[in-house]
Amino acid sequence: MVFSSVPFLFFFFPVVLILYCIVPKNMKNAVMIVGSMFFFAWGEIRYIPVLCALSVSDYVNGRLMEKYRNDDKKRKIFMLIAVGFNLAVLIFFKYVNFLASVVNSIFGTTFDPGIILPIGVSFNCFQTISYAIDVYRGNIKAEKKYYNYLTYTTLFPQIISGPIVRYKNVQDDIGSHMVTLDGFSRGARRFLVGMAKKVLIANRVGFLWEQILTGTAGQDTVLLYWLGIVAYTFQIYFDFSGYTDMAIGIATIFGLTFPENFAFPYISRSITEFWRRWHMTLGNWFRDYVYIPLGGNRKGTMRQIFNIFVVWALTGFWHGASWNFAIWGVYFAVVLSLEKFFMLRWISKLPSFFQHVYTMLLVVVGWVIFSGDNIAAKMGGMTIPHFLGGMFGFNGLPFMDSQTLYYLLQYLLLFLIAAYLSTPHFYKFLAKVEGTQSVAVWAIITIVYIAVFLVCVAFIVSGSYSPFLYLRF
Repeated sequence: MVFSSVPFLFFFFPVVLILYCIVPKNMKNAVMIVGSMFFFAWGEIRYIPVLCALSVSDYVNGRLMEKYRNDDKKRKIFMLIAVGFNLAVLIFFKYVNFLASVVNSIFGTTFDPGIILPIGVSFNCFQTISYAIDVYRGNIKAEKKYYNYLTYTTLFPQIISGPIVRYKNVQDDIGSHMVTLDGFSRGARRFLVGMAKKVLIANRVGFLWEQILTGTAGQDTVLLYWLGIVAYTFQIYFDFSGYTDMAIGIATIFGLTFPENFAFPYISRSITEFWRRWHMTLGNWFRDYVYIPLGGNRKGTMRQIFNIFVVWALTGFWHGASWNFAIWGVYFAVVLSLEKFFMLRWISKLPSFFQHVYTMLLVVVGWVIFSGDNIAAKMGGMTIPHFLGGMFGFNGLPFMDSQTLYYLLQYLLLFLIAAYLSTPHFYKFLAKVEGTQSVAVWAIITIVYIAVFLVCVAFIVSGSYSPFLYLRF
């Protein structure tokens, strides 16, 4: 994958930035477009024609919706064409293989379409769908310049793993974004924070999870399963939030403002709160374009429960064409429905510690379901119930052995650091330090950031650098 490669970090981005700074203002979007196309070509060149076709469709239909602003019927037709084309592309690339496997299992056939999932197709389609619907609703005006719209649809910092950026977030910046010293400083620091999250935490805890999945961590024990899923819990958060920080940092350098995507979800005291803090741009997307149009909570209890299940079934399948993602979506639909209608009243009466334990236990179980396809693929076809049974001592596994104790001691400090960095405390301290006007303090800050960068580079160059988890979605 492109973003996991050393050449991108040390050649591609600096070259694009230098060119962006030296060209005239009216050429800056051209640099962004060419740089983004180069980015896609490096990772998946076959997707570029699809990306361009989507952008042309959205742009043309957006202009037609604007032209027929007072004709509801025509405006709706053009919106449906734009949305339908995006959904067709998404379904074709992401779900045809899955549908073929379902047909094969029913009829005993062996048809394999062999379609390769392009990087970023889920995020790109959701962004462009939001543009079409927002123009239809009149929330934004259609972009007049295709040049500007193509810049939006190909923005390389976030197009492959988010956050999901709606056009209204960047509409004012697209035609006038500039590199400033302040923006460069803030963006570079945010980028380095994300890089450290990914390289120094996500990759390291992910290595333990991979060893457990592949059976190279020794005999299976109850504690080993817990160490593995805790490692995955930290890996997916620091991997995804780290990428988000890097994308927001790059955007800030270029003078663009991207929305935040995480708000310390692991400090939540309910699953309802957790999903208001995790992948916020995706949650807001489903709320605004699926849940509320279906009626939200305005049409009675049963309809609200139905709407929750529809949203979460779609959320599950958005993450991947596999039954474990569908089960994961239904799992959280059940929990969220129970919380909404009676459990939150009980949970809110518990001490905050027990609220947090309750939330994280359900989150961890959710991550087992979420990673179920990897568990089955790498653990000899092990099922999700079997893994959960091993965690809770139902499979006759020993609680621990000397090898498990070794891994516990080896990773305990890293787990504690990861847990601390999952809270706002460190970042509040960092913001306070960076808010100082002292030249000496800023000199120290600069040295620390340079040291962090060099350590990350050393880990990338010397180790096996794992790709971002959310590239597969």
